[in-house]
Amino acid sequence: MQLRTEVSEIAGWTVVNVYGELDVATAPQLRELLIDLVGDGANRLVLDLDGVDFLDSTGLGTIIGALKRARTHGGELRLVCAQSRITRLFEITGLDKAVPLLPTLDAAVAGG
Repeated sequence: MQLRTEVSEIAGWTVVNVYGELDVATAPQLRELLIDLVGDGANRLVLDLDGVDFLDSTGLGTIIGALKRARTHGGELRLVCAQSRITRLFEITGLDKAVPLLPTLDAAVAGG
């Protein structure tokens, strides 16, 4: 399955909606998009993962890379995900402690 992304701006946040499978085959596409966005000054990022069907370790690595890149540029990264099979991966790996996992887009763009 292919990866599809949509980028928008909401309340000062750059929101990237991600759809499909985020894996070894598709993660480079998302990585390049995120590098370009941060390079263009978008250091407050929200990744909406509710459209993700599958996430592997390469996808997790891409998300952590985006977190580091945003922080290096004085920003932050928030994740939207209400799917228990995806949030469980963050909990198992302890990454839920490093990046906020929020249940809705409204919650992700609020308070900041």
